[in-house]
Amino acid sequence: MFSKSKINEPGNPATPATSDTAAAKPASSAPAPAPAASDFKSSAPKAKPPASQLSTDLHITGNLKTSGDIQIEGTVDGDIRAHLLTIGESATVNGECMADDVVVNGRIVGTVRGLKVRLTSTARVEGDIIHKTIAIESGAHFEGSVQRQDDPLGSGGAKAPKAAAAPKA
Repeated sequence: MFSKSKINEPGNPATPATSDTAAAKPASSAPAPAPAASDFKSSAPKAKPPASQLSTDLHITGNLKTSGDIQIEGTVDGDIRAHLLTIGESATVNGECMADDVVVNGRIVGTVRGLKVRLTSTARVEGDIIHKTIAIESGAHFEGSVQRQDDPLGSGGAKAPKAAAAPKA
């Protein structure tokens, strides 16, 4: 009633080799790379890890580091590093926030570093913001300094080597 098919086994082509497909292979050998490229594109988004979310009743003491996306809804006492960092409206972060993209809806007490930083109308930031691009919506509360750098995620930033080079000369 059931038989094991060798179609889906590794190393075997997707369709069984018959005289019809064997005859068609020379004619279709040129366009074969195009489907492989489209298969690669369709599989690329699946490799992206899902965003992590910290709920409102969670209080973390310590640093968080991920290469993926994270959404904070609770309280974090420590530094956060991520690709996309979203601070929810009910969230509070006491520490440095560093990400490629930072979206602040809640409260941060500490330095914010990001290529793109966005403070929404409900944002409350007490600390410095070092960014490449920034957007601050009307109603956002911000106390601190804003500094633009080409590489805000770098260890010393774009302007630090110039300051270090000046005393040596």
